[in-house]
Amino acid sequence: MSRQKSGVLAAFRQVDAATDAIKALKELGHKDFIVYTPVPNVEVAAAIGHKVSSVRVWTLIGGLLGVTTGFAMTLWMSYDYPIVVGGKPLGSIVPYVVIGFELTILFGALATLAGVAFNAWKTNQPGPFDPRFTNDTIGIFVPCEEDRTGPIEELLTSNGATEVRYES
Repeated sequence: MSRQKSGVLAAFRQVDAATDAIKALKELGHKDFIVYTPVPNVEVAAAIGHKVSSVRVWTLIGGLLGVTTGFAMTLWMSYDYPIVVGGKPLGSIVPYVVIGFELTILFGALATLAGVAFNAWKTNQPGPFDPRFTNDTIGIFVPCEEDRTGPIEELLTSNGATEVRYES
């Protein structure tokens, strides 16, 4: 169990002020800060340099595995127990499209859940939190030692933070 980090926690009321502070932090070389927003925000994500989630790759792999499994399973069963009905070929693809489609959806959904769980587990970073960050305030937490908080607090305050405090 990891203990909570200590550092500077700042609260911002305006998105522009928060994005300016994020850009200033990045210019100073701070890379492992945490940003809390009440709703997803394009400007904040662009300032952070947020990458596209890898969950969509998990979904694609799950869907491809599902369609492959659906067609392979039905074709294998057709050739394993051959019953010729109405002169149709044993490996007729058209009736198996429904099975392939359904397994595409099932495996894609399950792989998406697995990808979300994996990425949430992989990026778990405990840090101080203020309940206002779920309502109308944007929060930025910069992990640092207590003796190095002065320049960070000054930077966050000069960029429009309404409250800056040290959390241990």
